[in-house]
Order: sequence, then structure tokens, then C-alpha cells
Amino acid sequence: MKAAMLDHYDRHGAPLDVRDIPTPEPGPGEALVQIHTAAANPLDNMIIRGDVRLIVPYRTPLVMGNEFSGTIVRSASGRFKPGDRVYGRMPLAKIGAFAEYAAVDESALALVPDYLSMEEAACVPLTALTALQSLELMETQPRQTLFISGGTGSLGAMAIPIASRMGLTVATNGSARNEKRVRDLGADIFIDYKTRRYTDVLHDVDCVLDSLGERELPDEFQVLKPGGHLVSLRGIPNGRFAKRAGLPLFKRMLFSLAGRKYDRMAARKNQTYDFVFVHADGAQLGRISELFPAERPLSVSINRTFGLDQVNDALEQVRSGHSQGKTLLRIANA
Repeated sequence: MKAAMLDHYDRHGAPLDVRDIPTPEPGPGEALVQIHTAAANPLDNMIIRGDVRLIVPYRTPLVMGNEFSGTIVRSASGRFKPGDRVYGRMPLAKIGAFAEYAAVDESALALVPDYLSMEEAACVPLTALTALQSLELMETQPRQTLFISGGTGSLGAMAIPIASRMGLTVATNGSARNEKRVRDLGADIFIDYKTRRYTDVLHDVDCVLDSLGERELPDEFQVLKPGGHLVSLRGIPNGRFAKRAGLPLFKRMLFSLAGRKYDRMAARKNQTYDFVFVHADGAQLGRISELFPAERPLSVSINRTFGLDQVNDALEQVRSGHSQGKTLLRIANA
């Protein structure tokens, strides 16, 4: 089968090599999936640069790719049947969606809602699981207020409707040209960052989902209520994250030191700071069908679709930061 391989890390980025490798043989608890479509994400570029090696120390050569849709070829457990349309986030310990086939732990898989095409389905897992896992970590409740920083990107396109369907009041900020789109997604409050600072508009919000990182965290803590909860996707991992992820003791100590700045910032008003690195969870992904039934479907946005042999062009498209939607790799029949 053909697969896109990373042969070495490079902090400046390294091209992937598309070549033939053996088709994987599923192990216990795994299903063989024929990959139809994979999504290229910032996470893939982070892995190539070695940015996540402290969290997940992948060994090279490595089949790349974290997010996919595909069809079941065989399932030893019988939980899925051949031909079932499935999607998922690859398990952290064993990625490999940029390939014609993958052996995937069945616990990472969920059935694709009937109304989504395979291309649309490949847009969902990473951002949906990021949103769901963040909201679960915050222990959000209906009628609470959630601020999503920079919510006009791909995360907001998923997190806003999920939070809205869960009964939260959603606030976000961004460029005015995106206001109608994000309000249609379910945002209740929109702040044009060119005309107003969100710190002048928001006060005592219950939860903050940070997608911008270090430069915005002080202001995000400012608008968060005493006792509130901030979850960051771009900040620094802390000891709470390391413990939750089951990392070894020396990494818990390392991340405790690294994240101390934000833990202390949160402690000033009895707030909580958490870092999220999204993990595979097929059962959680299955909630998408519940939150977005056919009569109120989930909508996704696709920027451009490449072939597997164009994987480096796709990753460059993501790296440029100019995508208006997901960048996909069409792998079936590639």
C-alpha cells in the first residue's frame, strides 16, 4: 500500500515521502480500515517539527496522519461489519491516516452520520473531540457562558455549535467579516477585535477555551470569573495535564515546572488552568450523531482536497494559515 512517511524530525519542517509499505495486519482489538479521506492539520506539522516529542515520542520512520474517514475491511470483534463507514482520530500511540489502509483500535472509531459524505466526515474528529474533551474537562453546565478566543477558525467552527447544542451561551471574537457565519453556527456574542477588546466587553465568564496561546492568556484569565476554568490548546502543558495523561514521573515534574506560570496566574482568583492534547475516543465521537441529528445536521467547511502524492502541498497549505476550512487528502483510489 502507499503511505506518506516521515523519515526524520526537522524543526524547520521536512517533506514526507510517499512510498509502498506492507499493508498493516490488525492486532487484538483493532480493525483494518481502508482510508478514504484524511485531513491535514497543524498537529501534523507540529509532529514533523518535533514539537510534541515530550508528549508522544514517535519513532521514525513514521506513517503520518491523525484524522480520517474510511470503511471497515474487517473487524475481529464484530463490533463493526465490512463496509461500515467510520471516522476517528488515530490513537496517540499509533497514528497513520496518510495511508491506503490502517489498523485502528476499535475504541477510536465511530460510525459516520448518514448525512455526512466521507470528505465531510474527515473534517470532524480532531476538532469535535477537542471541543468535547475541553468542555468535559471544564465540567460545563447549560446556561453557563463560554468564551472561545479566536473562534472564527476551524476549532470555532466545531466548538461553537457543539457548545450551543449543549446549552451554553457562547462568546467569541474575530474579524467582522466572519460575524454572520459564527452567529449562524450558534455564537451569542461576537466581538470584532479591530474595534473592541474582549476585555472591555466580557466579565466573569464561567469558562474560557483558549486557541491563541501565551500572548492572550493573561487577558483571558482577566475575563474569567473567580473559580472559573480555562482550557488551553496552545499554552504550556502543566502538571495536571501530565498526571491526566499518565506520563512518567520525570515528565510530570518537568511539566509541573513548565506550566507553573499559568497555574500561579490561575491561583490568584482560585481559577483552574488546564492544557489539552486531544486523544482518540470513539464513544465520545459518537455523541456527534446525538448532538447533530439529521434534522439539525452538522455543517463542515472544506478548503481544498489534494491527492496522497500531494501531501506536502497540503501540509504547506495548512502551514500558511490561509485555509478557509479543512485541507483534505483524498486517499481512496489514489
